[in-house]
Amino acid sequence: MAWRRALGAVAGPASTASAATPSRQRFGYSVSHVVEKTWRTRPPTVMFPDLPQQFWDRHPEFWDVADGRLVTNSLTWVLRKGRRVVLVDTGIGNDKERPSTPDFHRQGSDYPRLLGVRPDEVDVVVNTHLHTDHVGWNTRLVDGRWVPTFPNATYVFPEADYEHFRTDPAVIDSVTPIVDARQAVLWNGSGHRIDSDLVIEATPGHTPGSSVLKLCDRVVFTGDLLHNPAQFLRPDVNSFFCLDPAQARTSRRRVLDWAADTGAAVHPTHFVGGTISAVGDGFHLD
Repeated sequence: MAWRRALGAVAGPASTASAATPSRQRFGYSVSHVVEKTWRTRPPTVMFPDLPQQFWDRHPEFWDVADGRLVTNSLTWVLRKGRRVVLVDTGIGNDKERPSTPDFHRQGSDYPRLLGVRPDEVDVVVNTHLHTDHVGWNTRLVDGRWVPTFPNATYVFPEADYEHFRTDPAVIDSVTPIVDARQAVLWNGSGHRIDSDLVIEATPGHTPGSSVLKLCDRVVFTGDLLHNPAQFLRPDVNSFFCLDPAQARTSRRRVLDWAADTGAAVHPTHFVGGTISAVGDGFHLD
């Protein structure tokens, strides 16, 4: 089933990094992803307060019914074209002090080895927004200091998020060191063009600077515009993390309408998507 394939297995314990998926050729790029970690989060009605339990009972494919919680993944998308390497979102990271979130606290995965590229081969890192589980591998701990994991990369950050979260621990240990190393591009406004193939588009709501990355206008990497495939069926529904619910709904609807109209594949950071079709007020994963 497409829904279950998108979310990944819903059985078994939390797991750490797994090897990059076989790549697919998309418009001159190979596109693959690495699963840094899969874990159970919280009951679905806690994560999505506007979706009643009856919805989840009708859709057991979207959660672990036996456990009573949602299953989610931390993914990094790896785009390659010739010698050029672009990463989209960098997960939780190792050695980060996250005592309030045990699943993120002092992790120790072998994620860098599993990316399929050496850290010094990465050219561009795109963070769709600056939440802790999207920026962690931007840096690594060396002799008590946070240094860029990808020493030759340009890191592209939304300035609105950098200003909003400047004192957040994740920004302090995973973003500010990149700015200090002069490897950061802070963009603002409606978006940012990386090159002729890659364009960042602002999709505020989840955070002030939330964004998506479009590849050749045929693939869109959506970060936390979507947390669970249930939001394809109910695009009006936000997670409780969305800071501006009305704006988040508008951004989600705009991107999903565009993807359905153009046939573009939709790939979030917490599950693997695909192409979608409009069905009623929502969308179906093809």
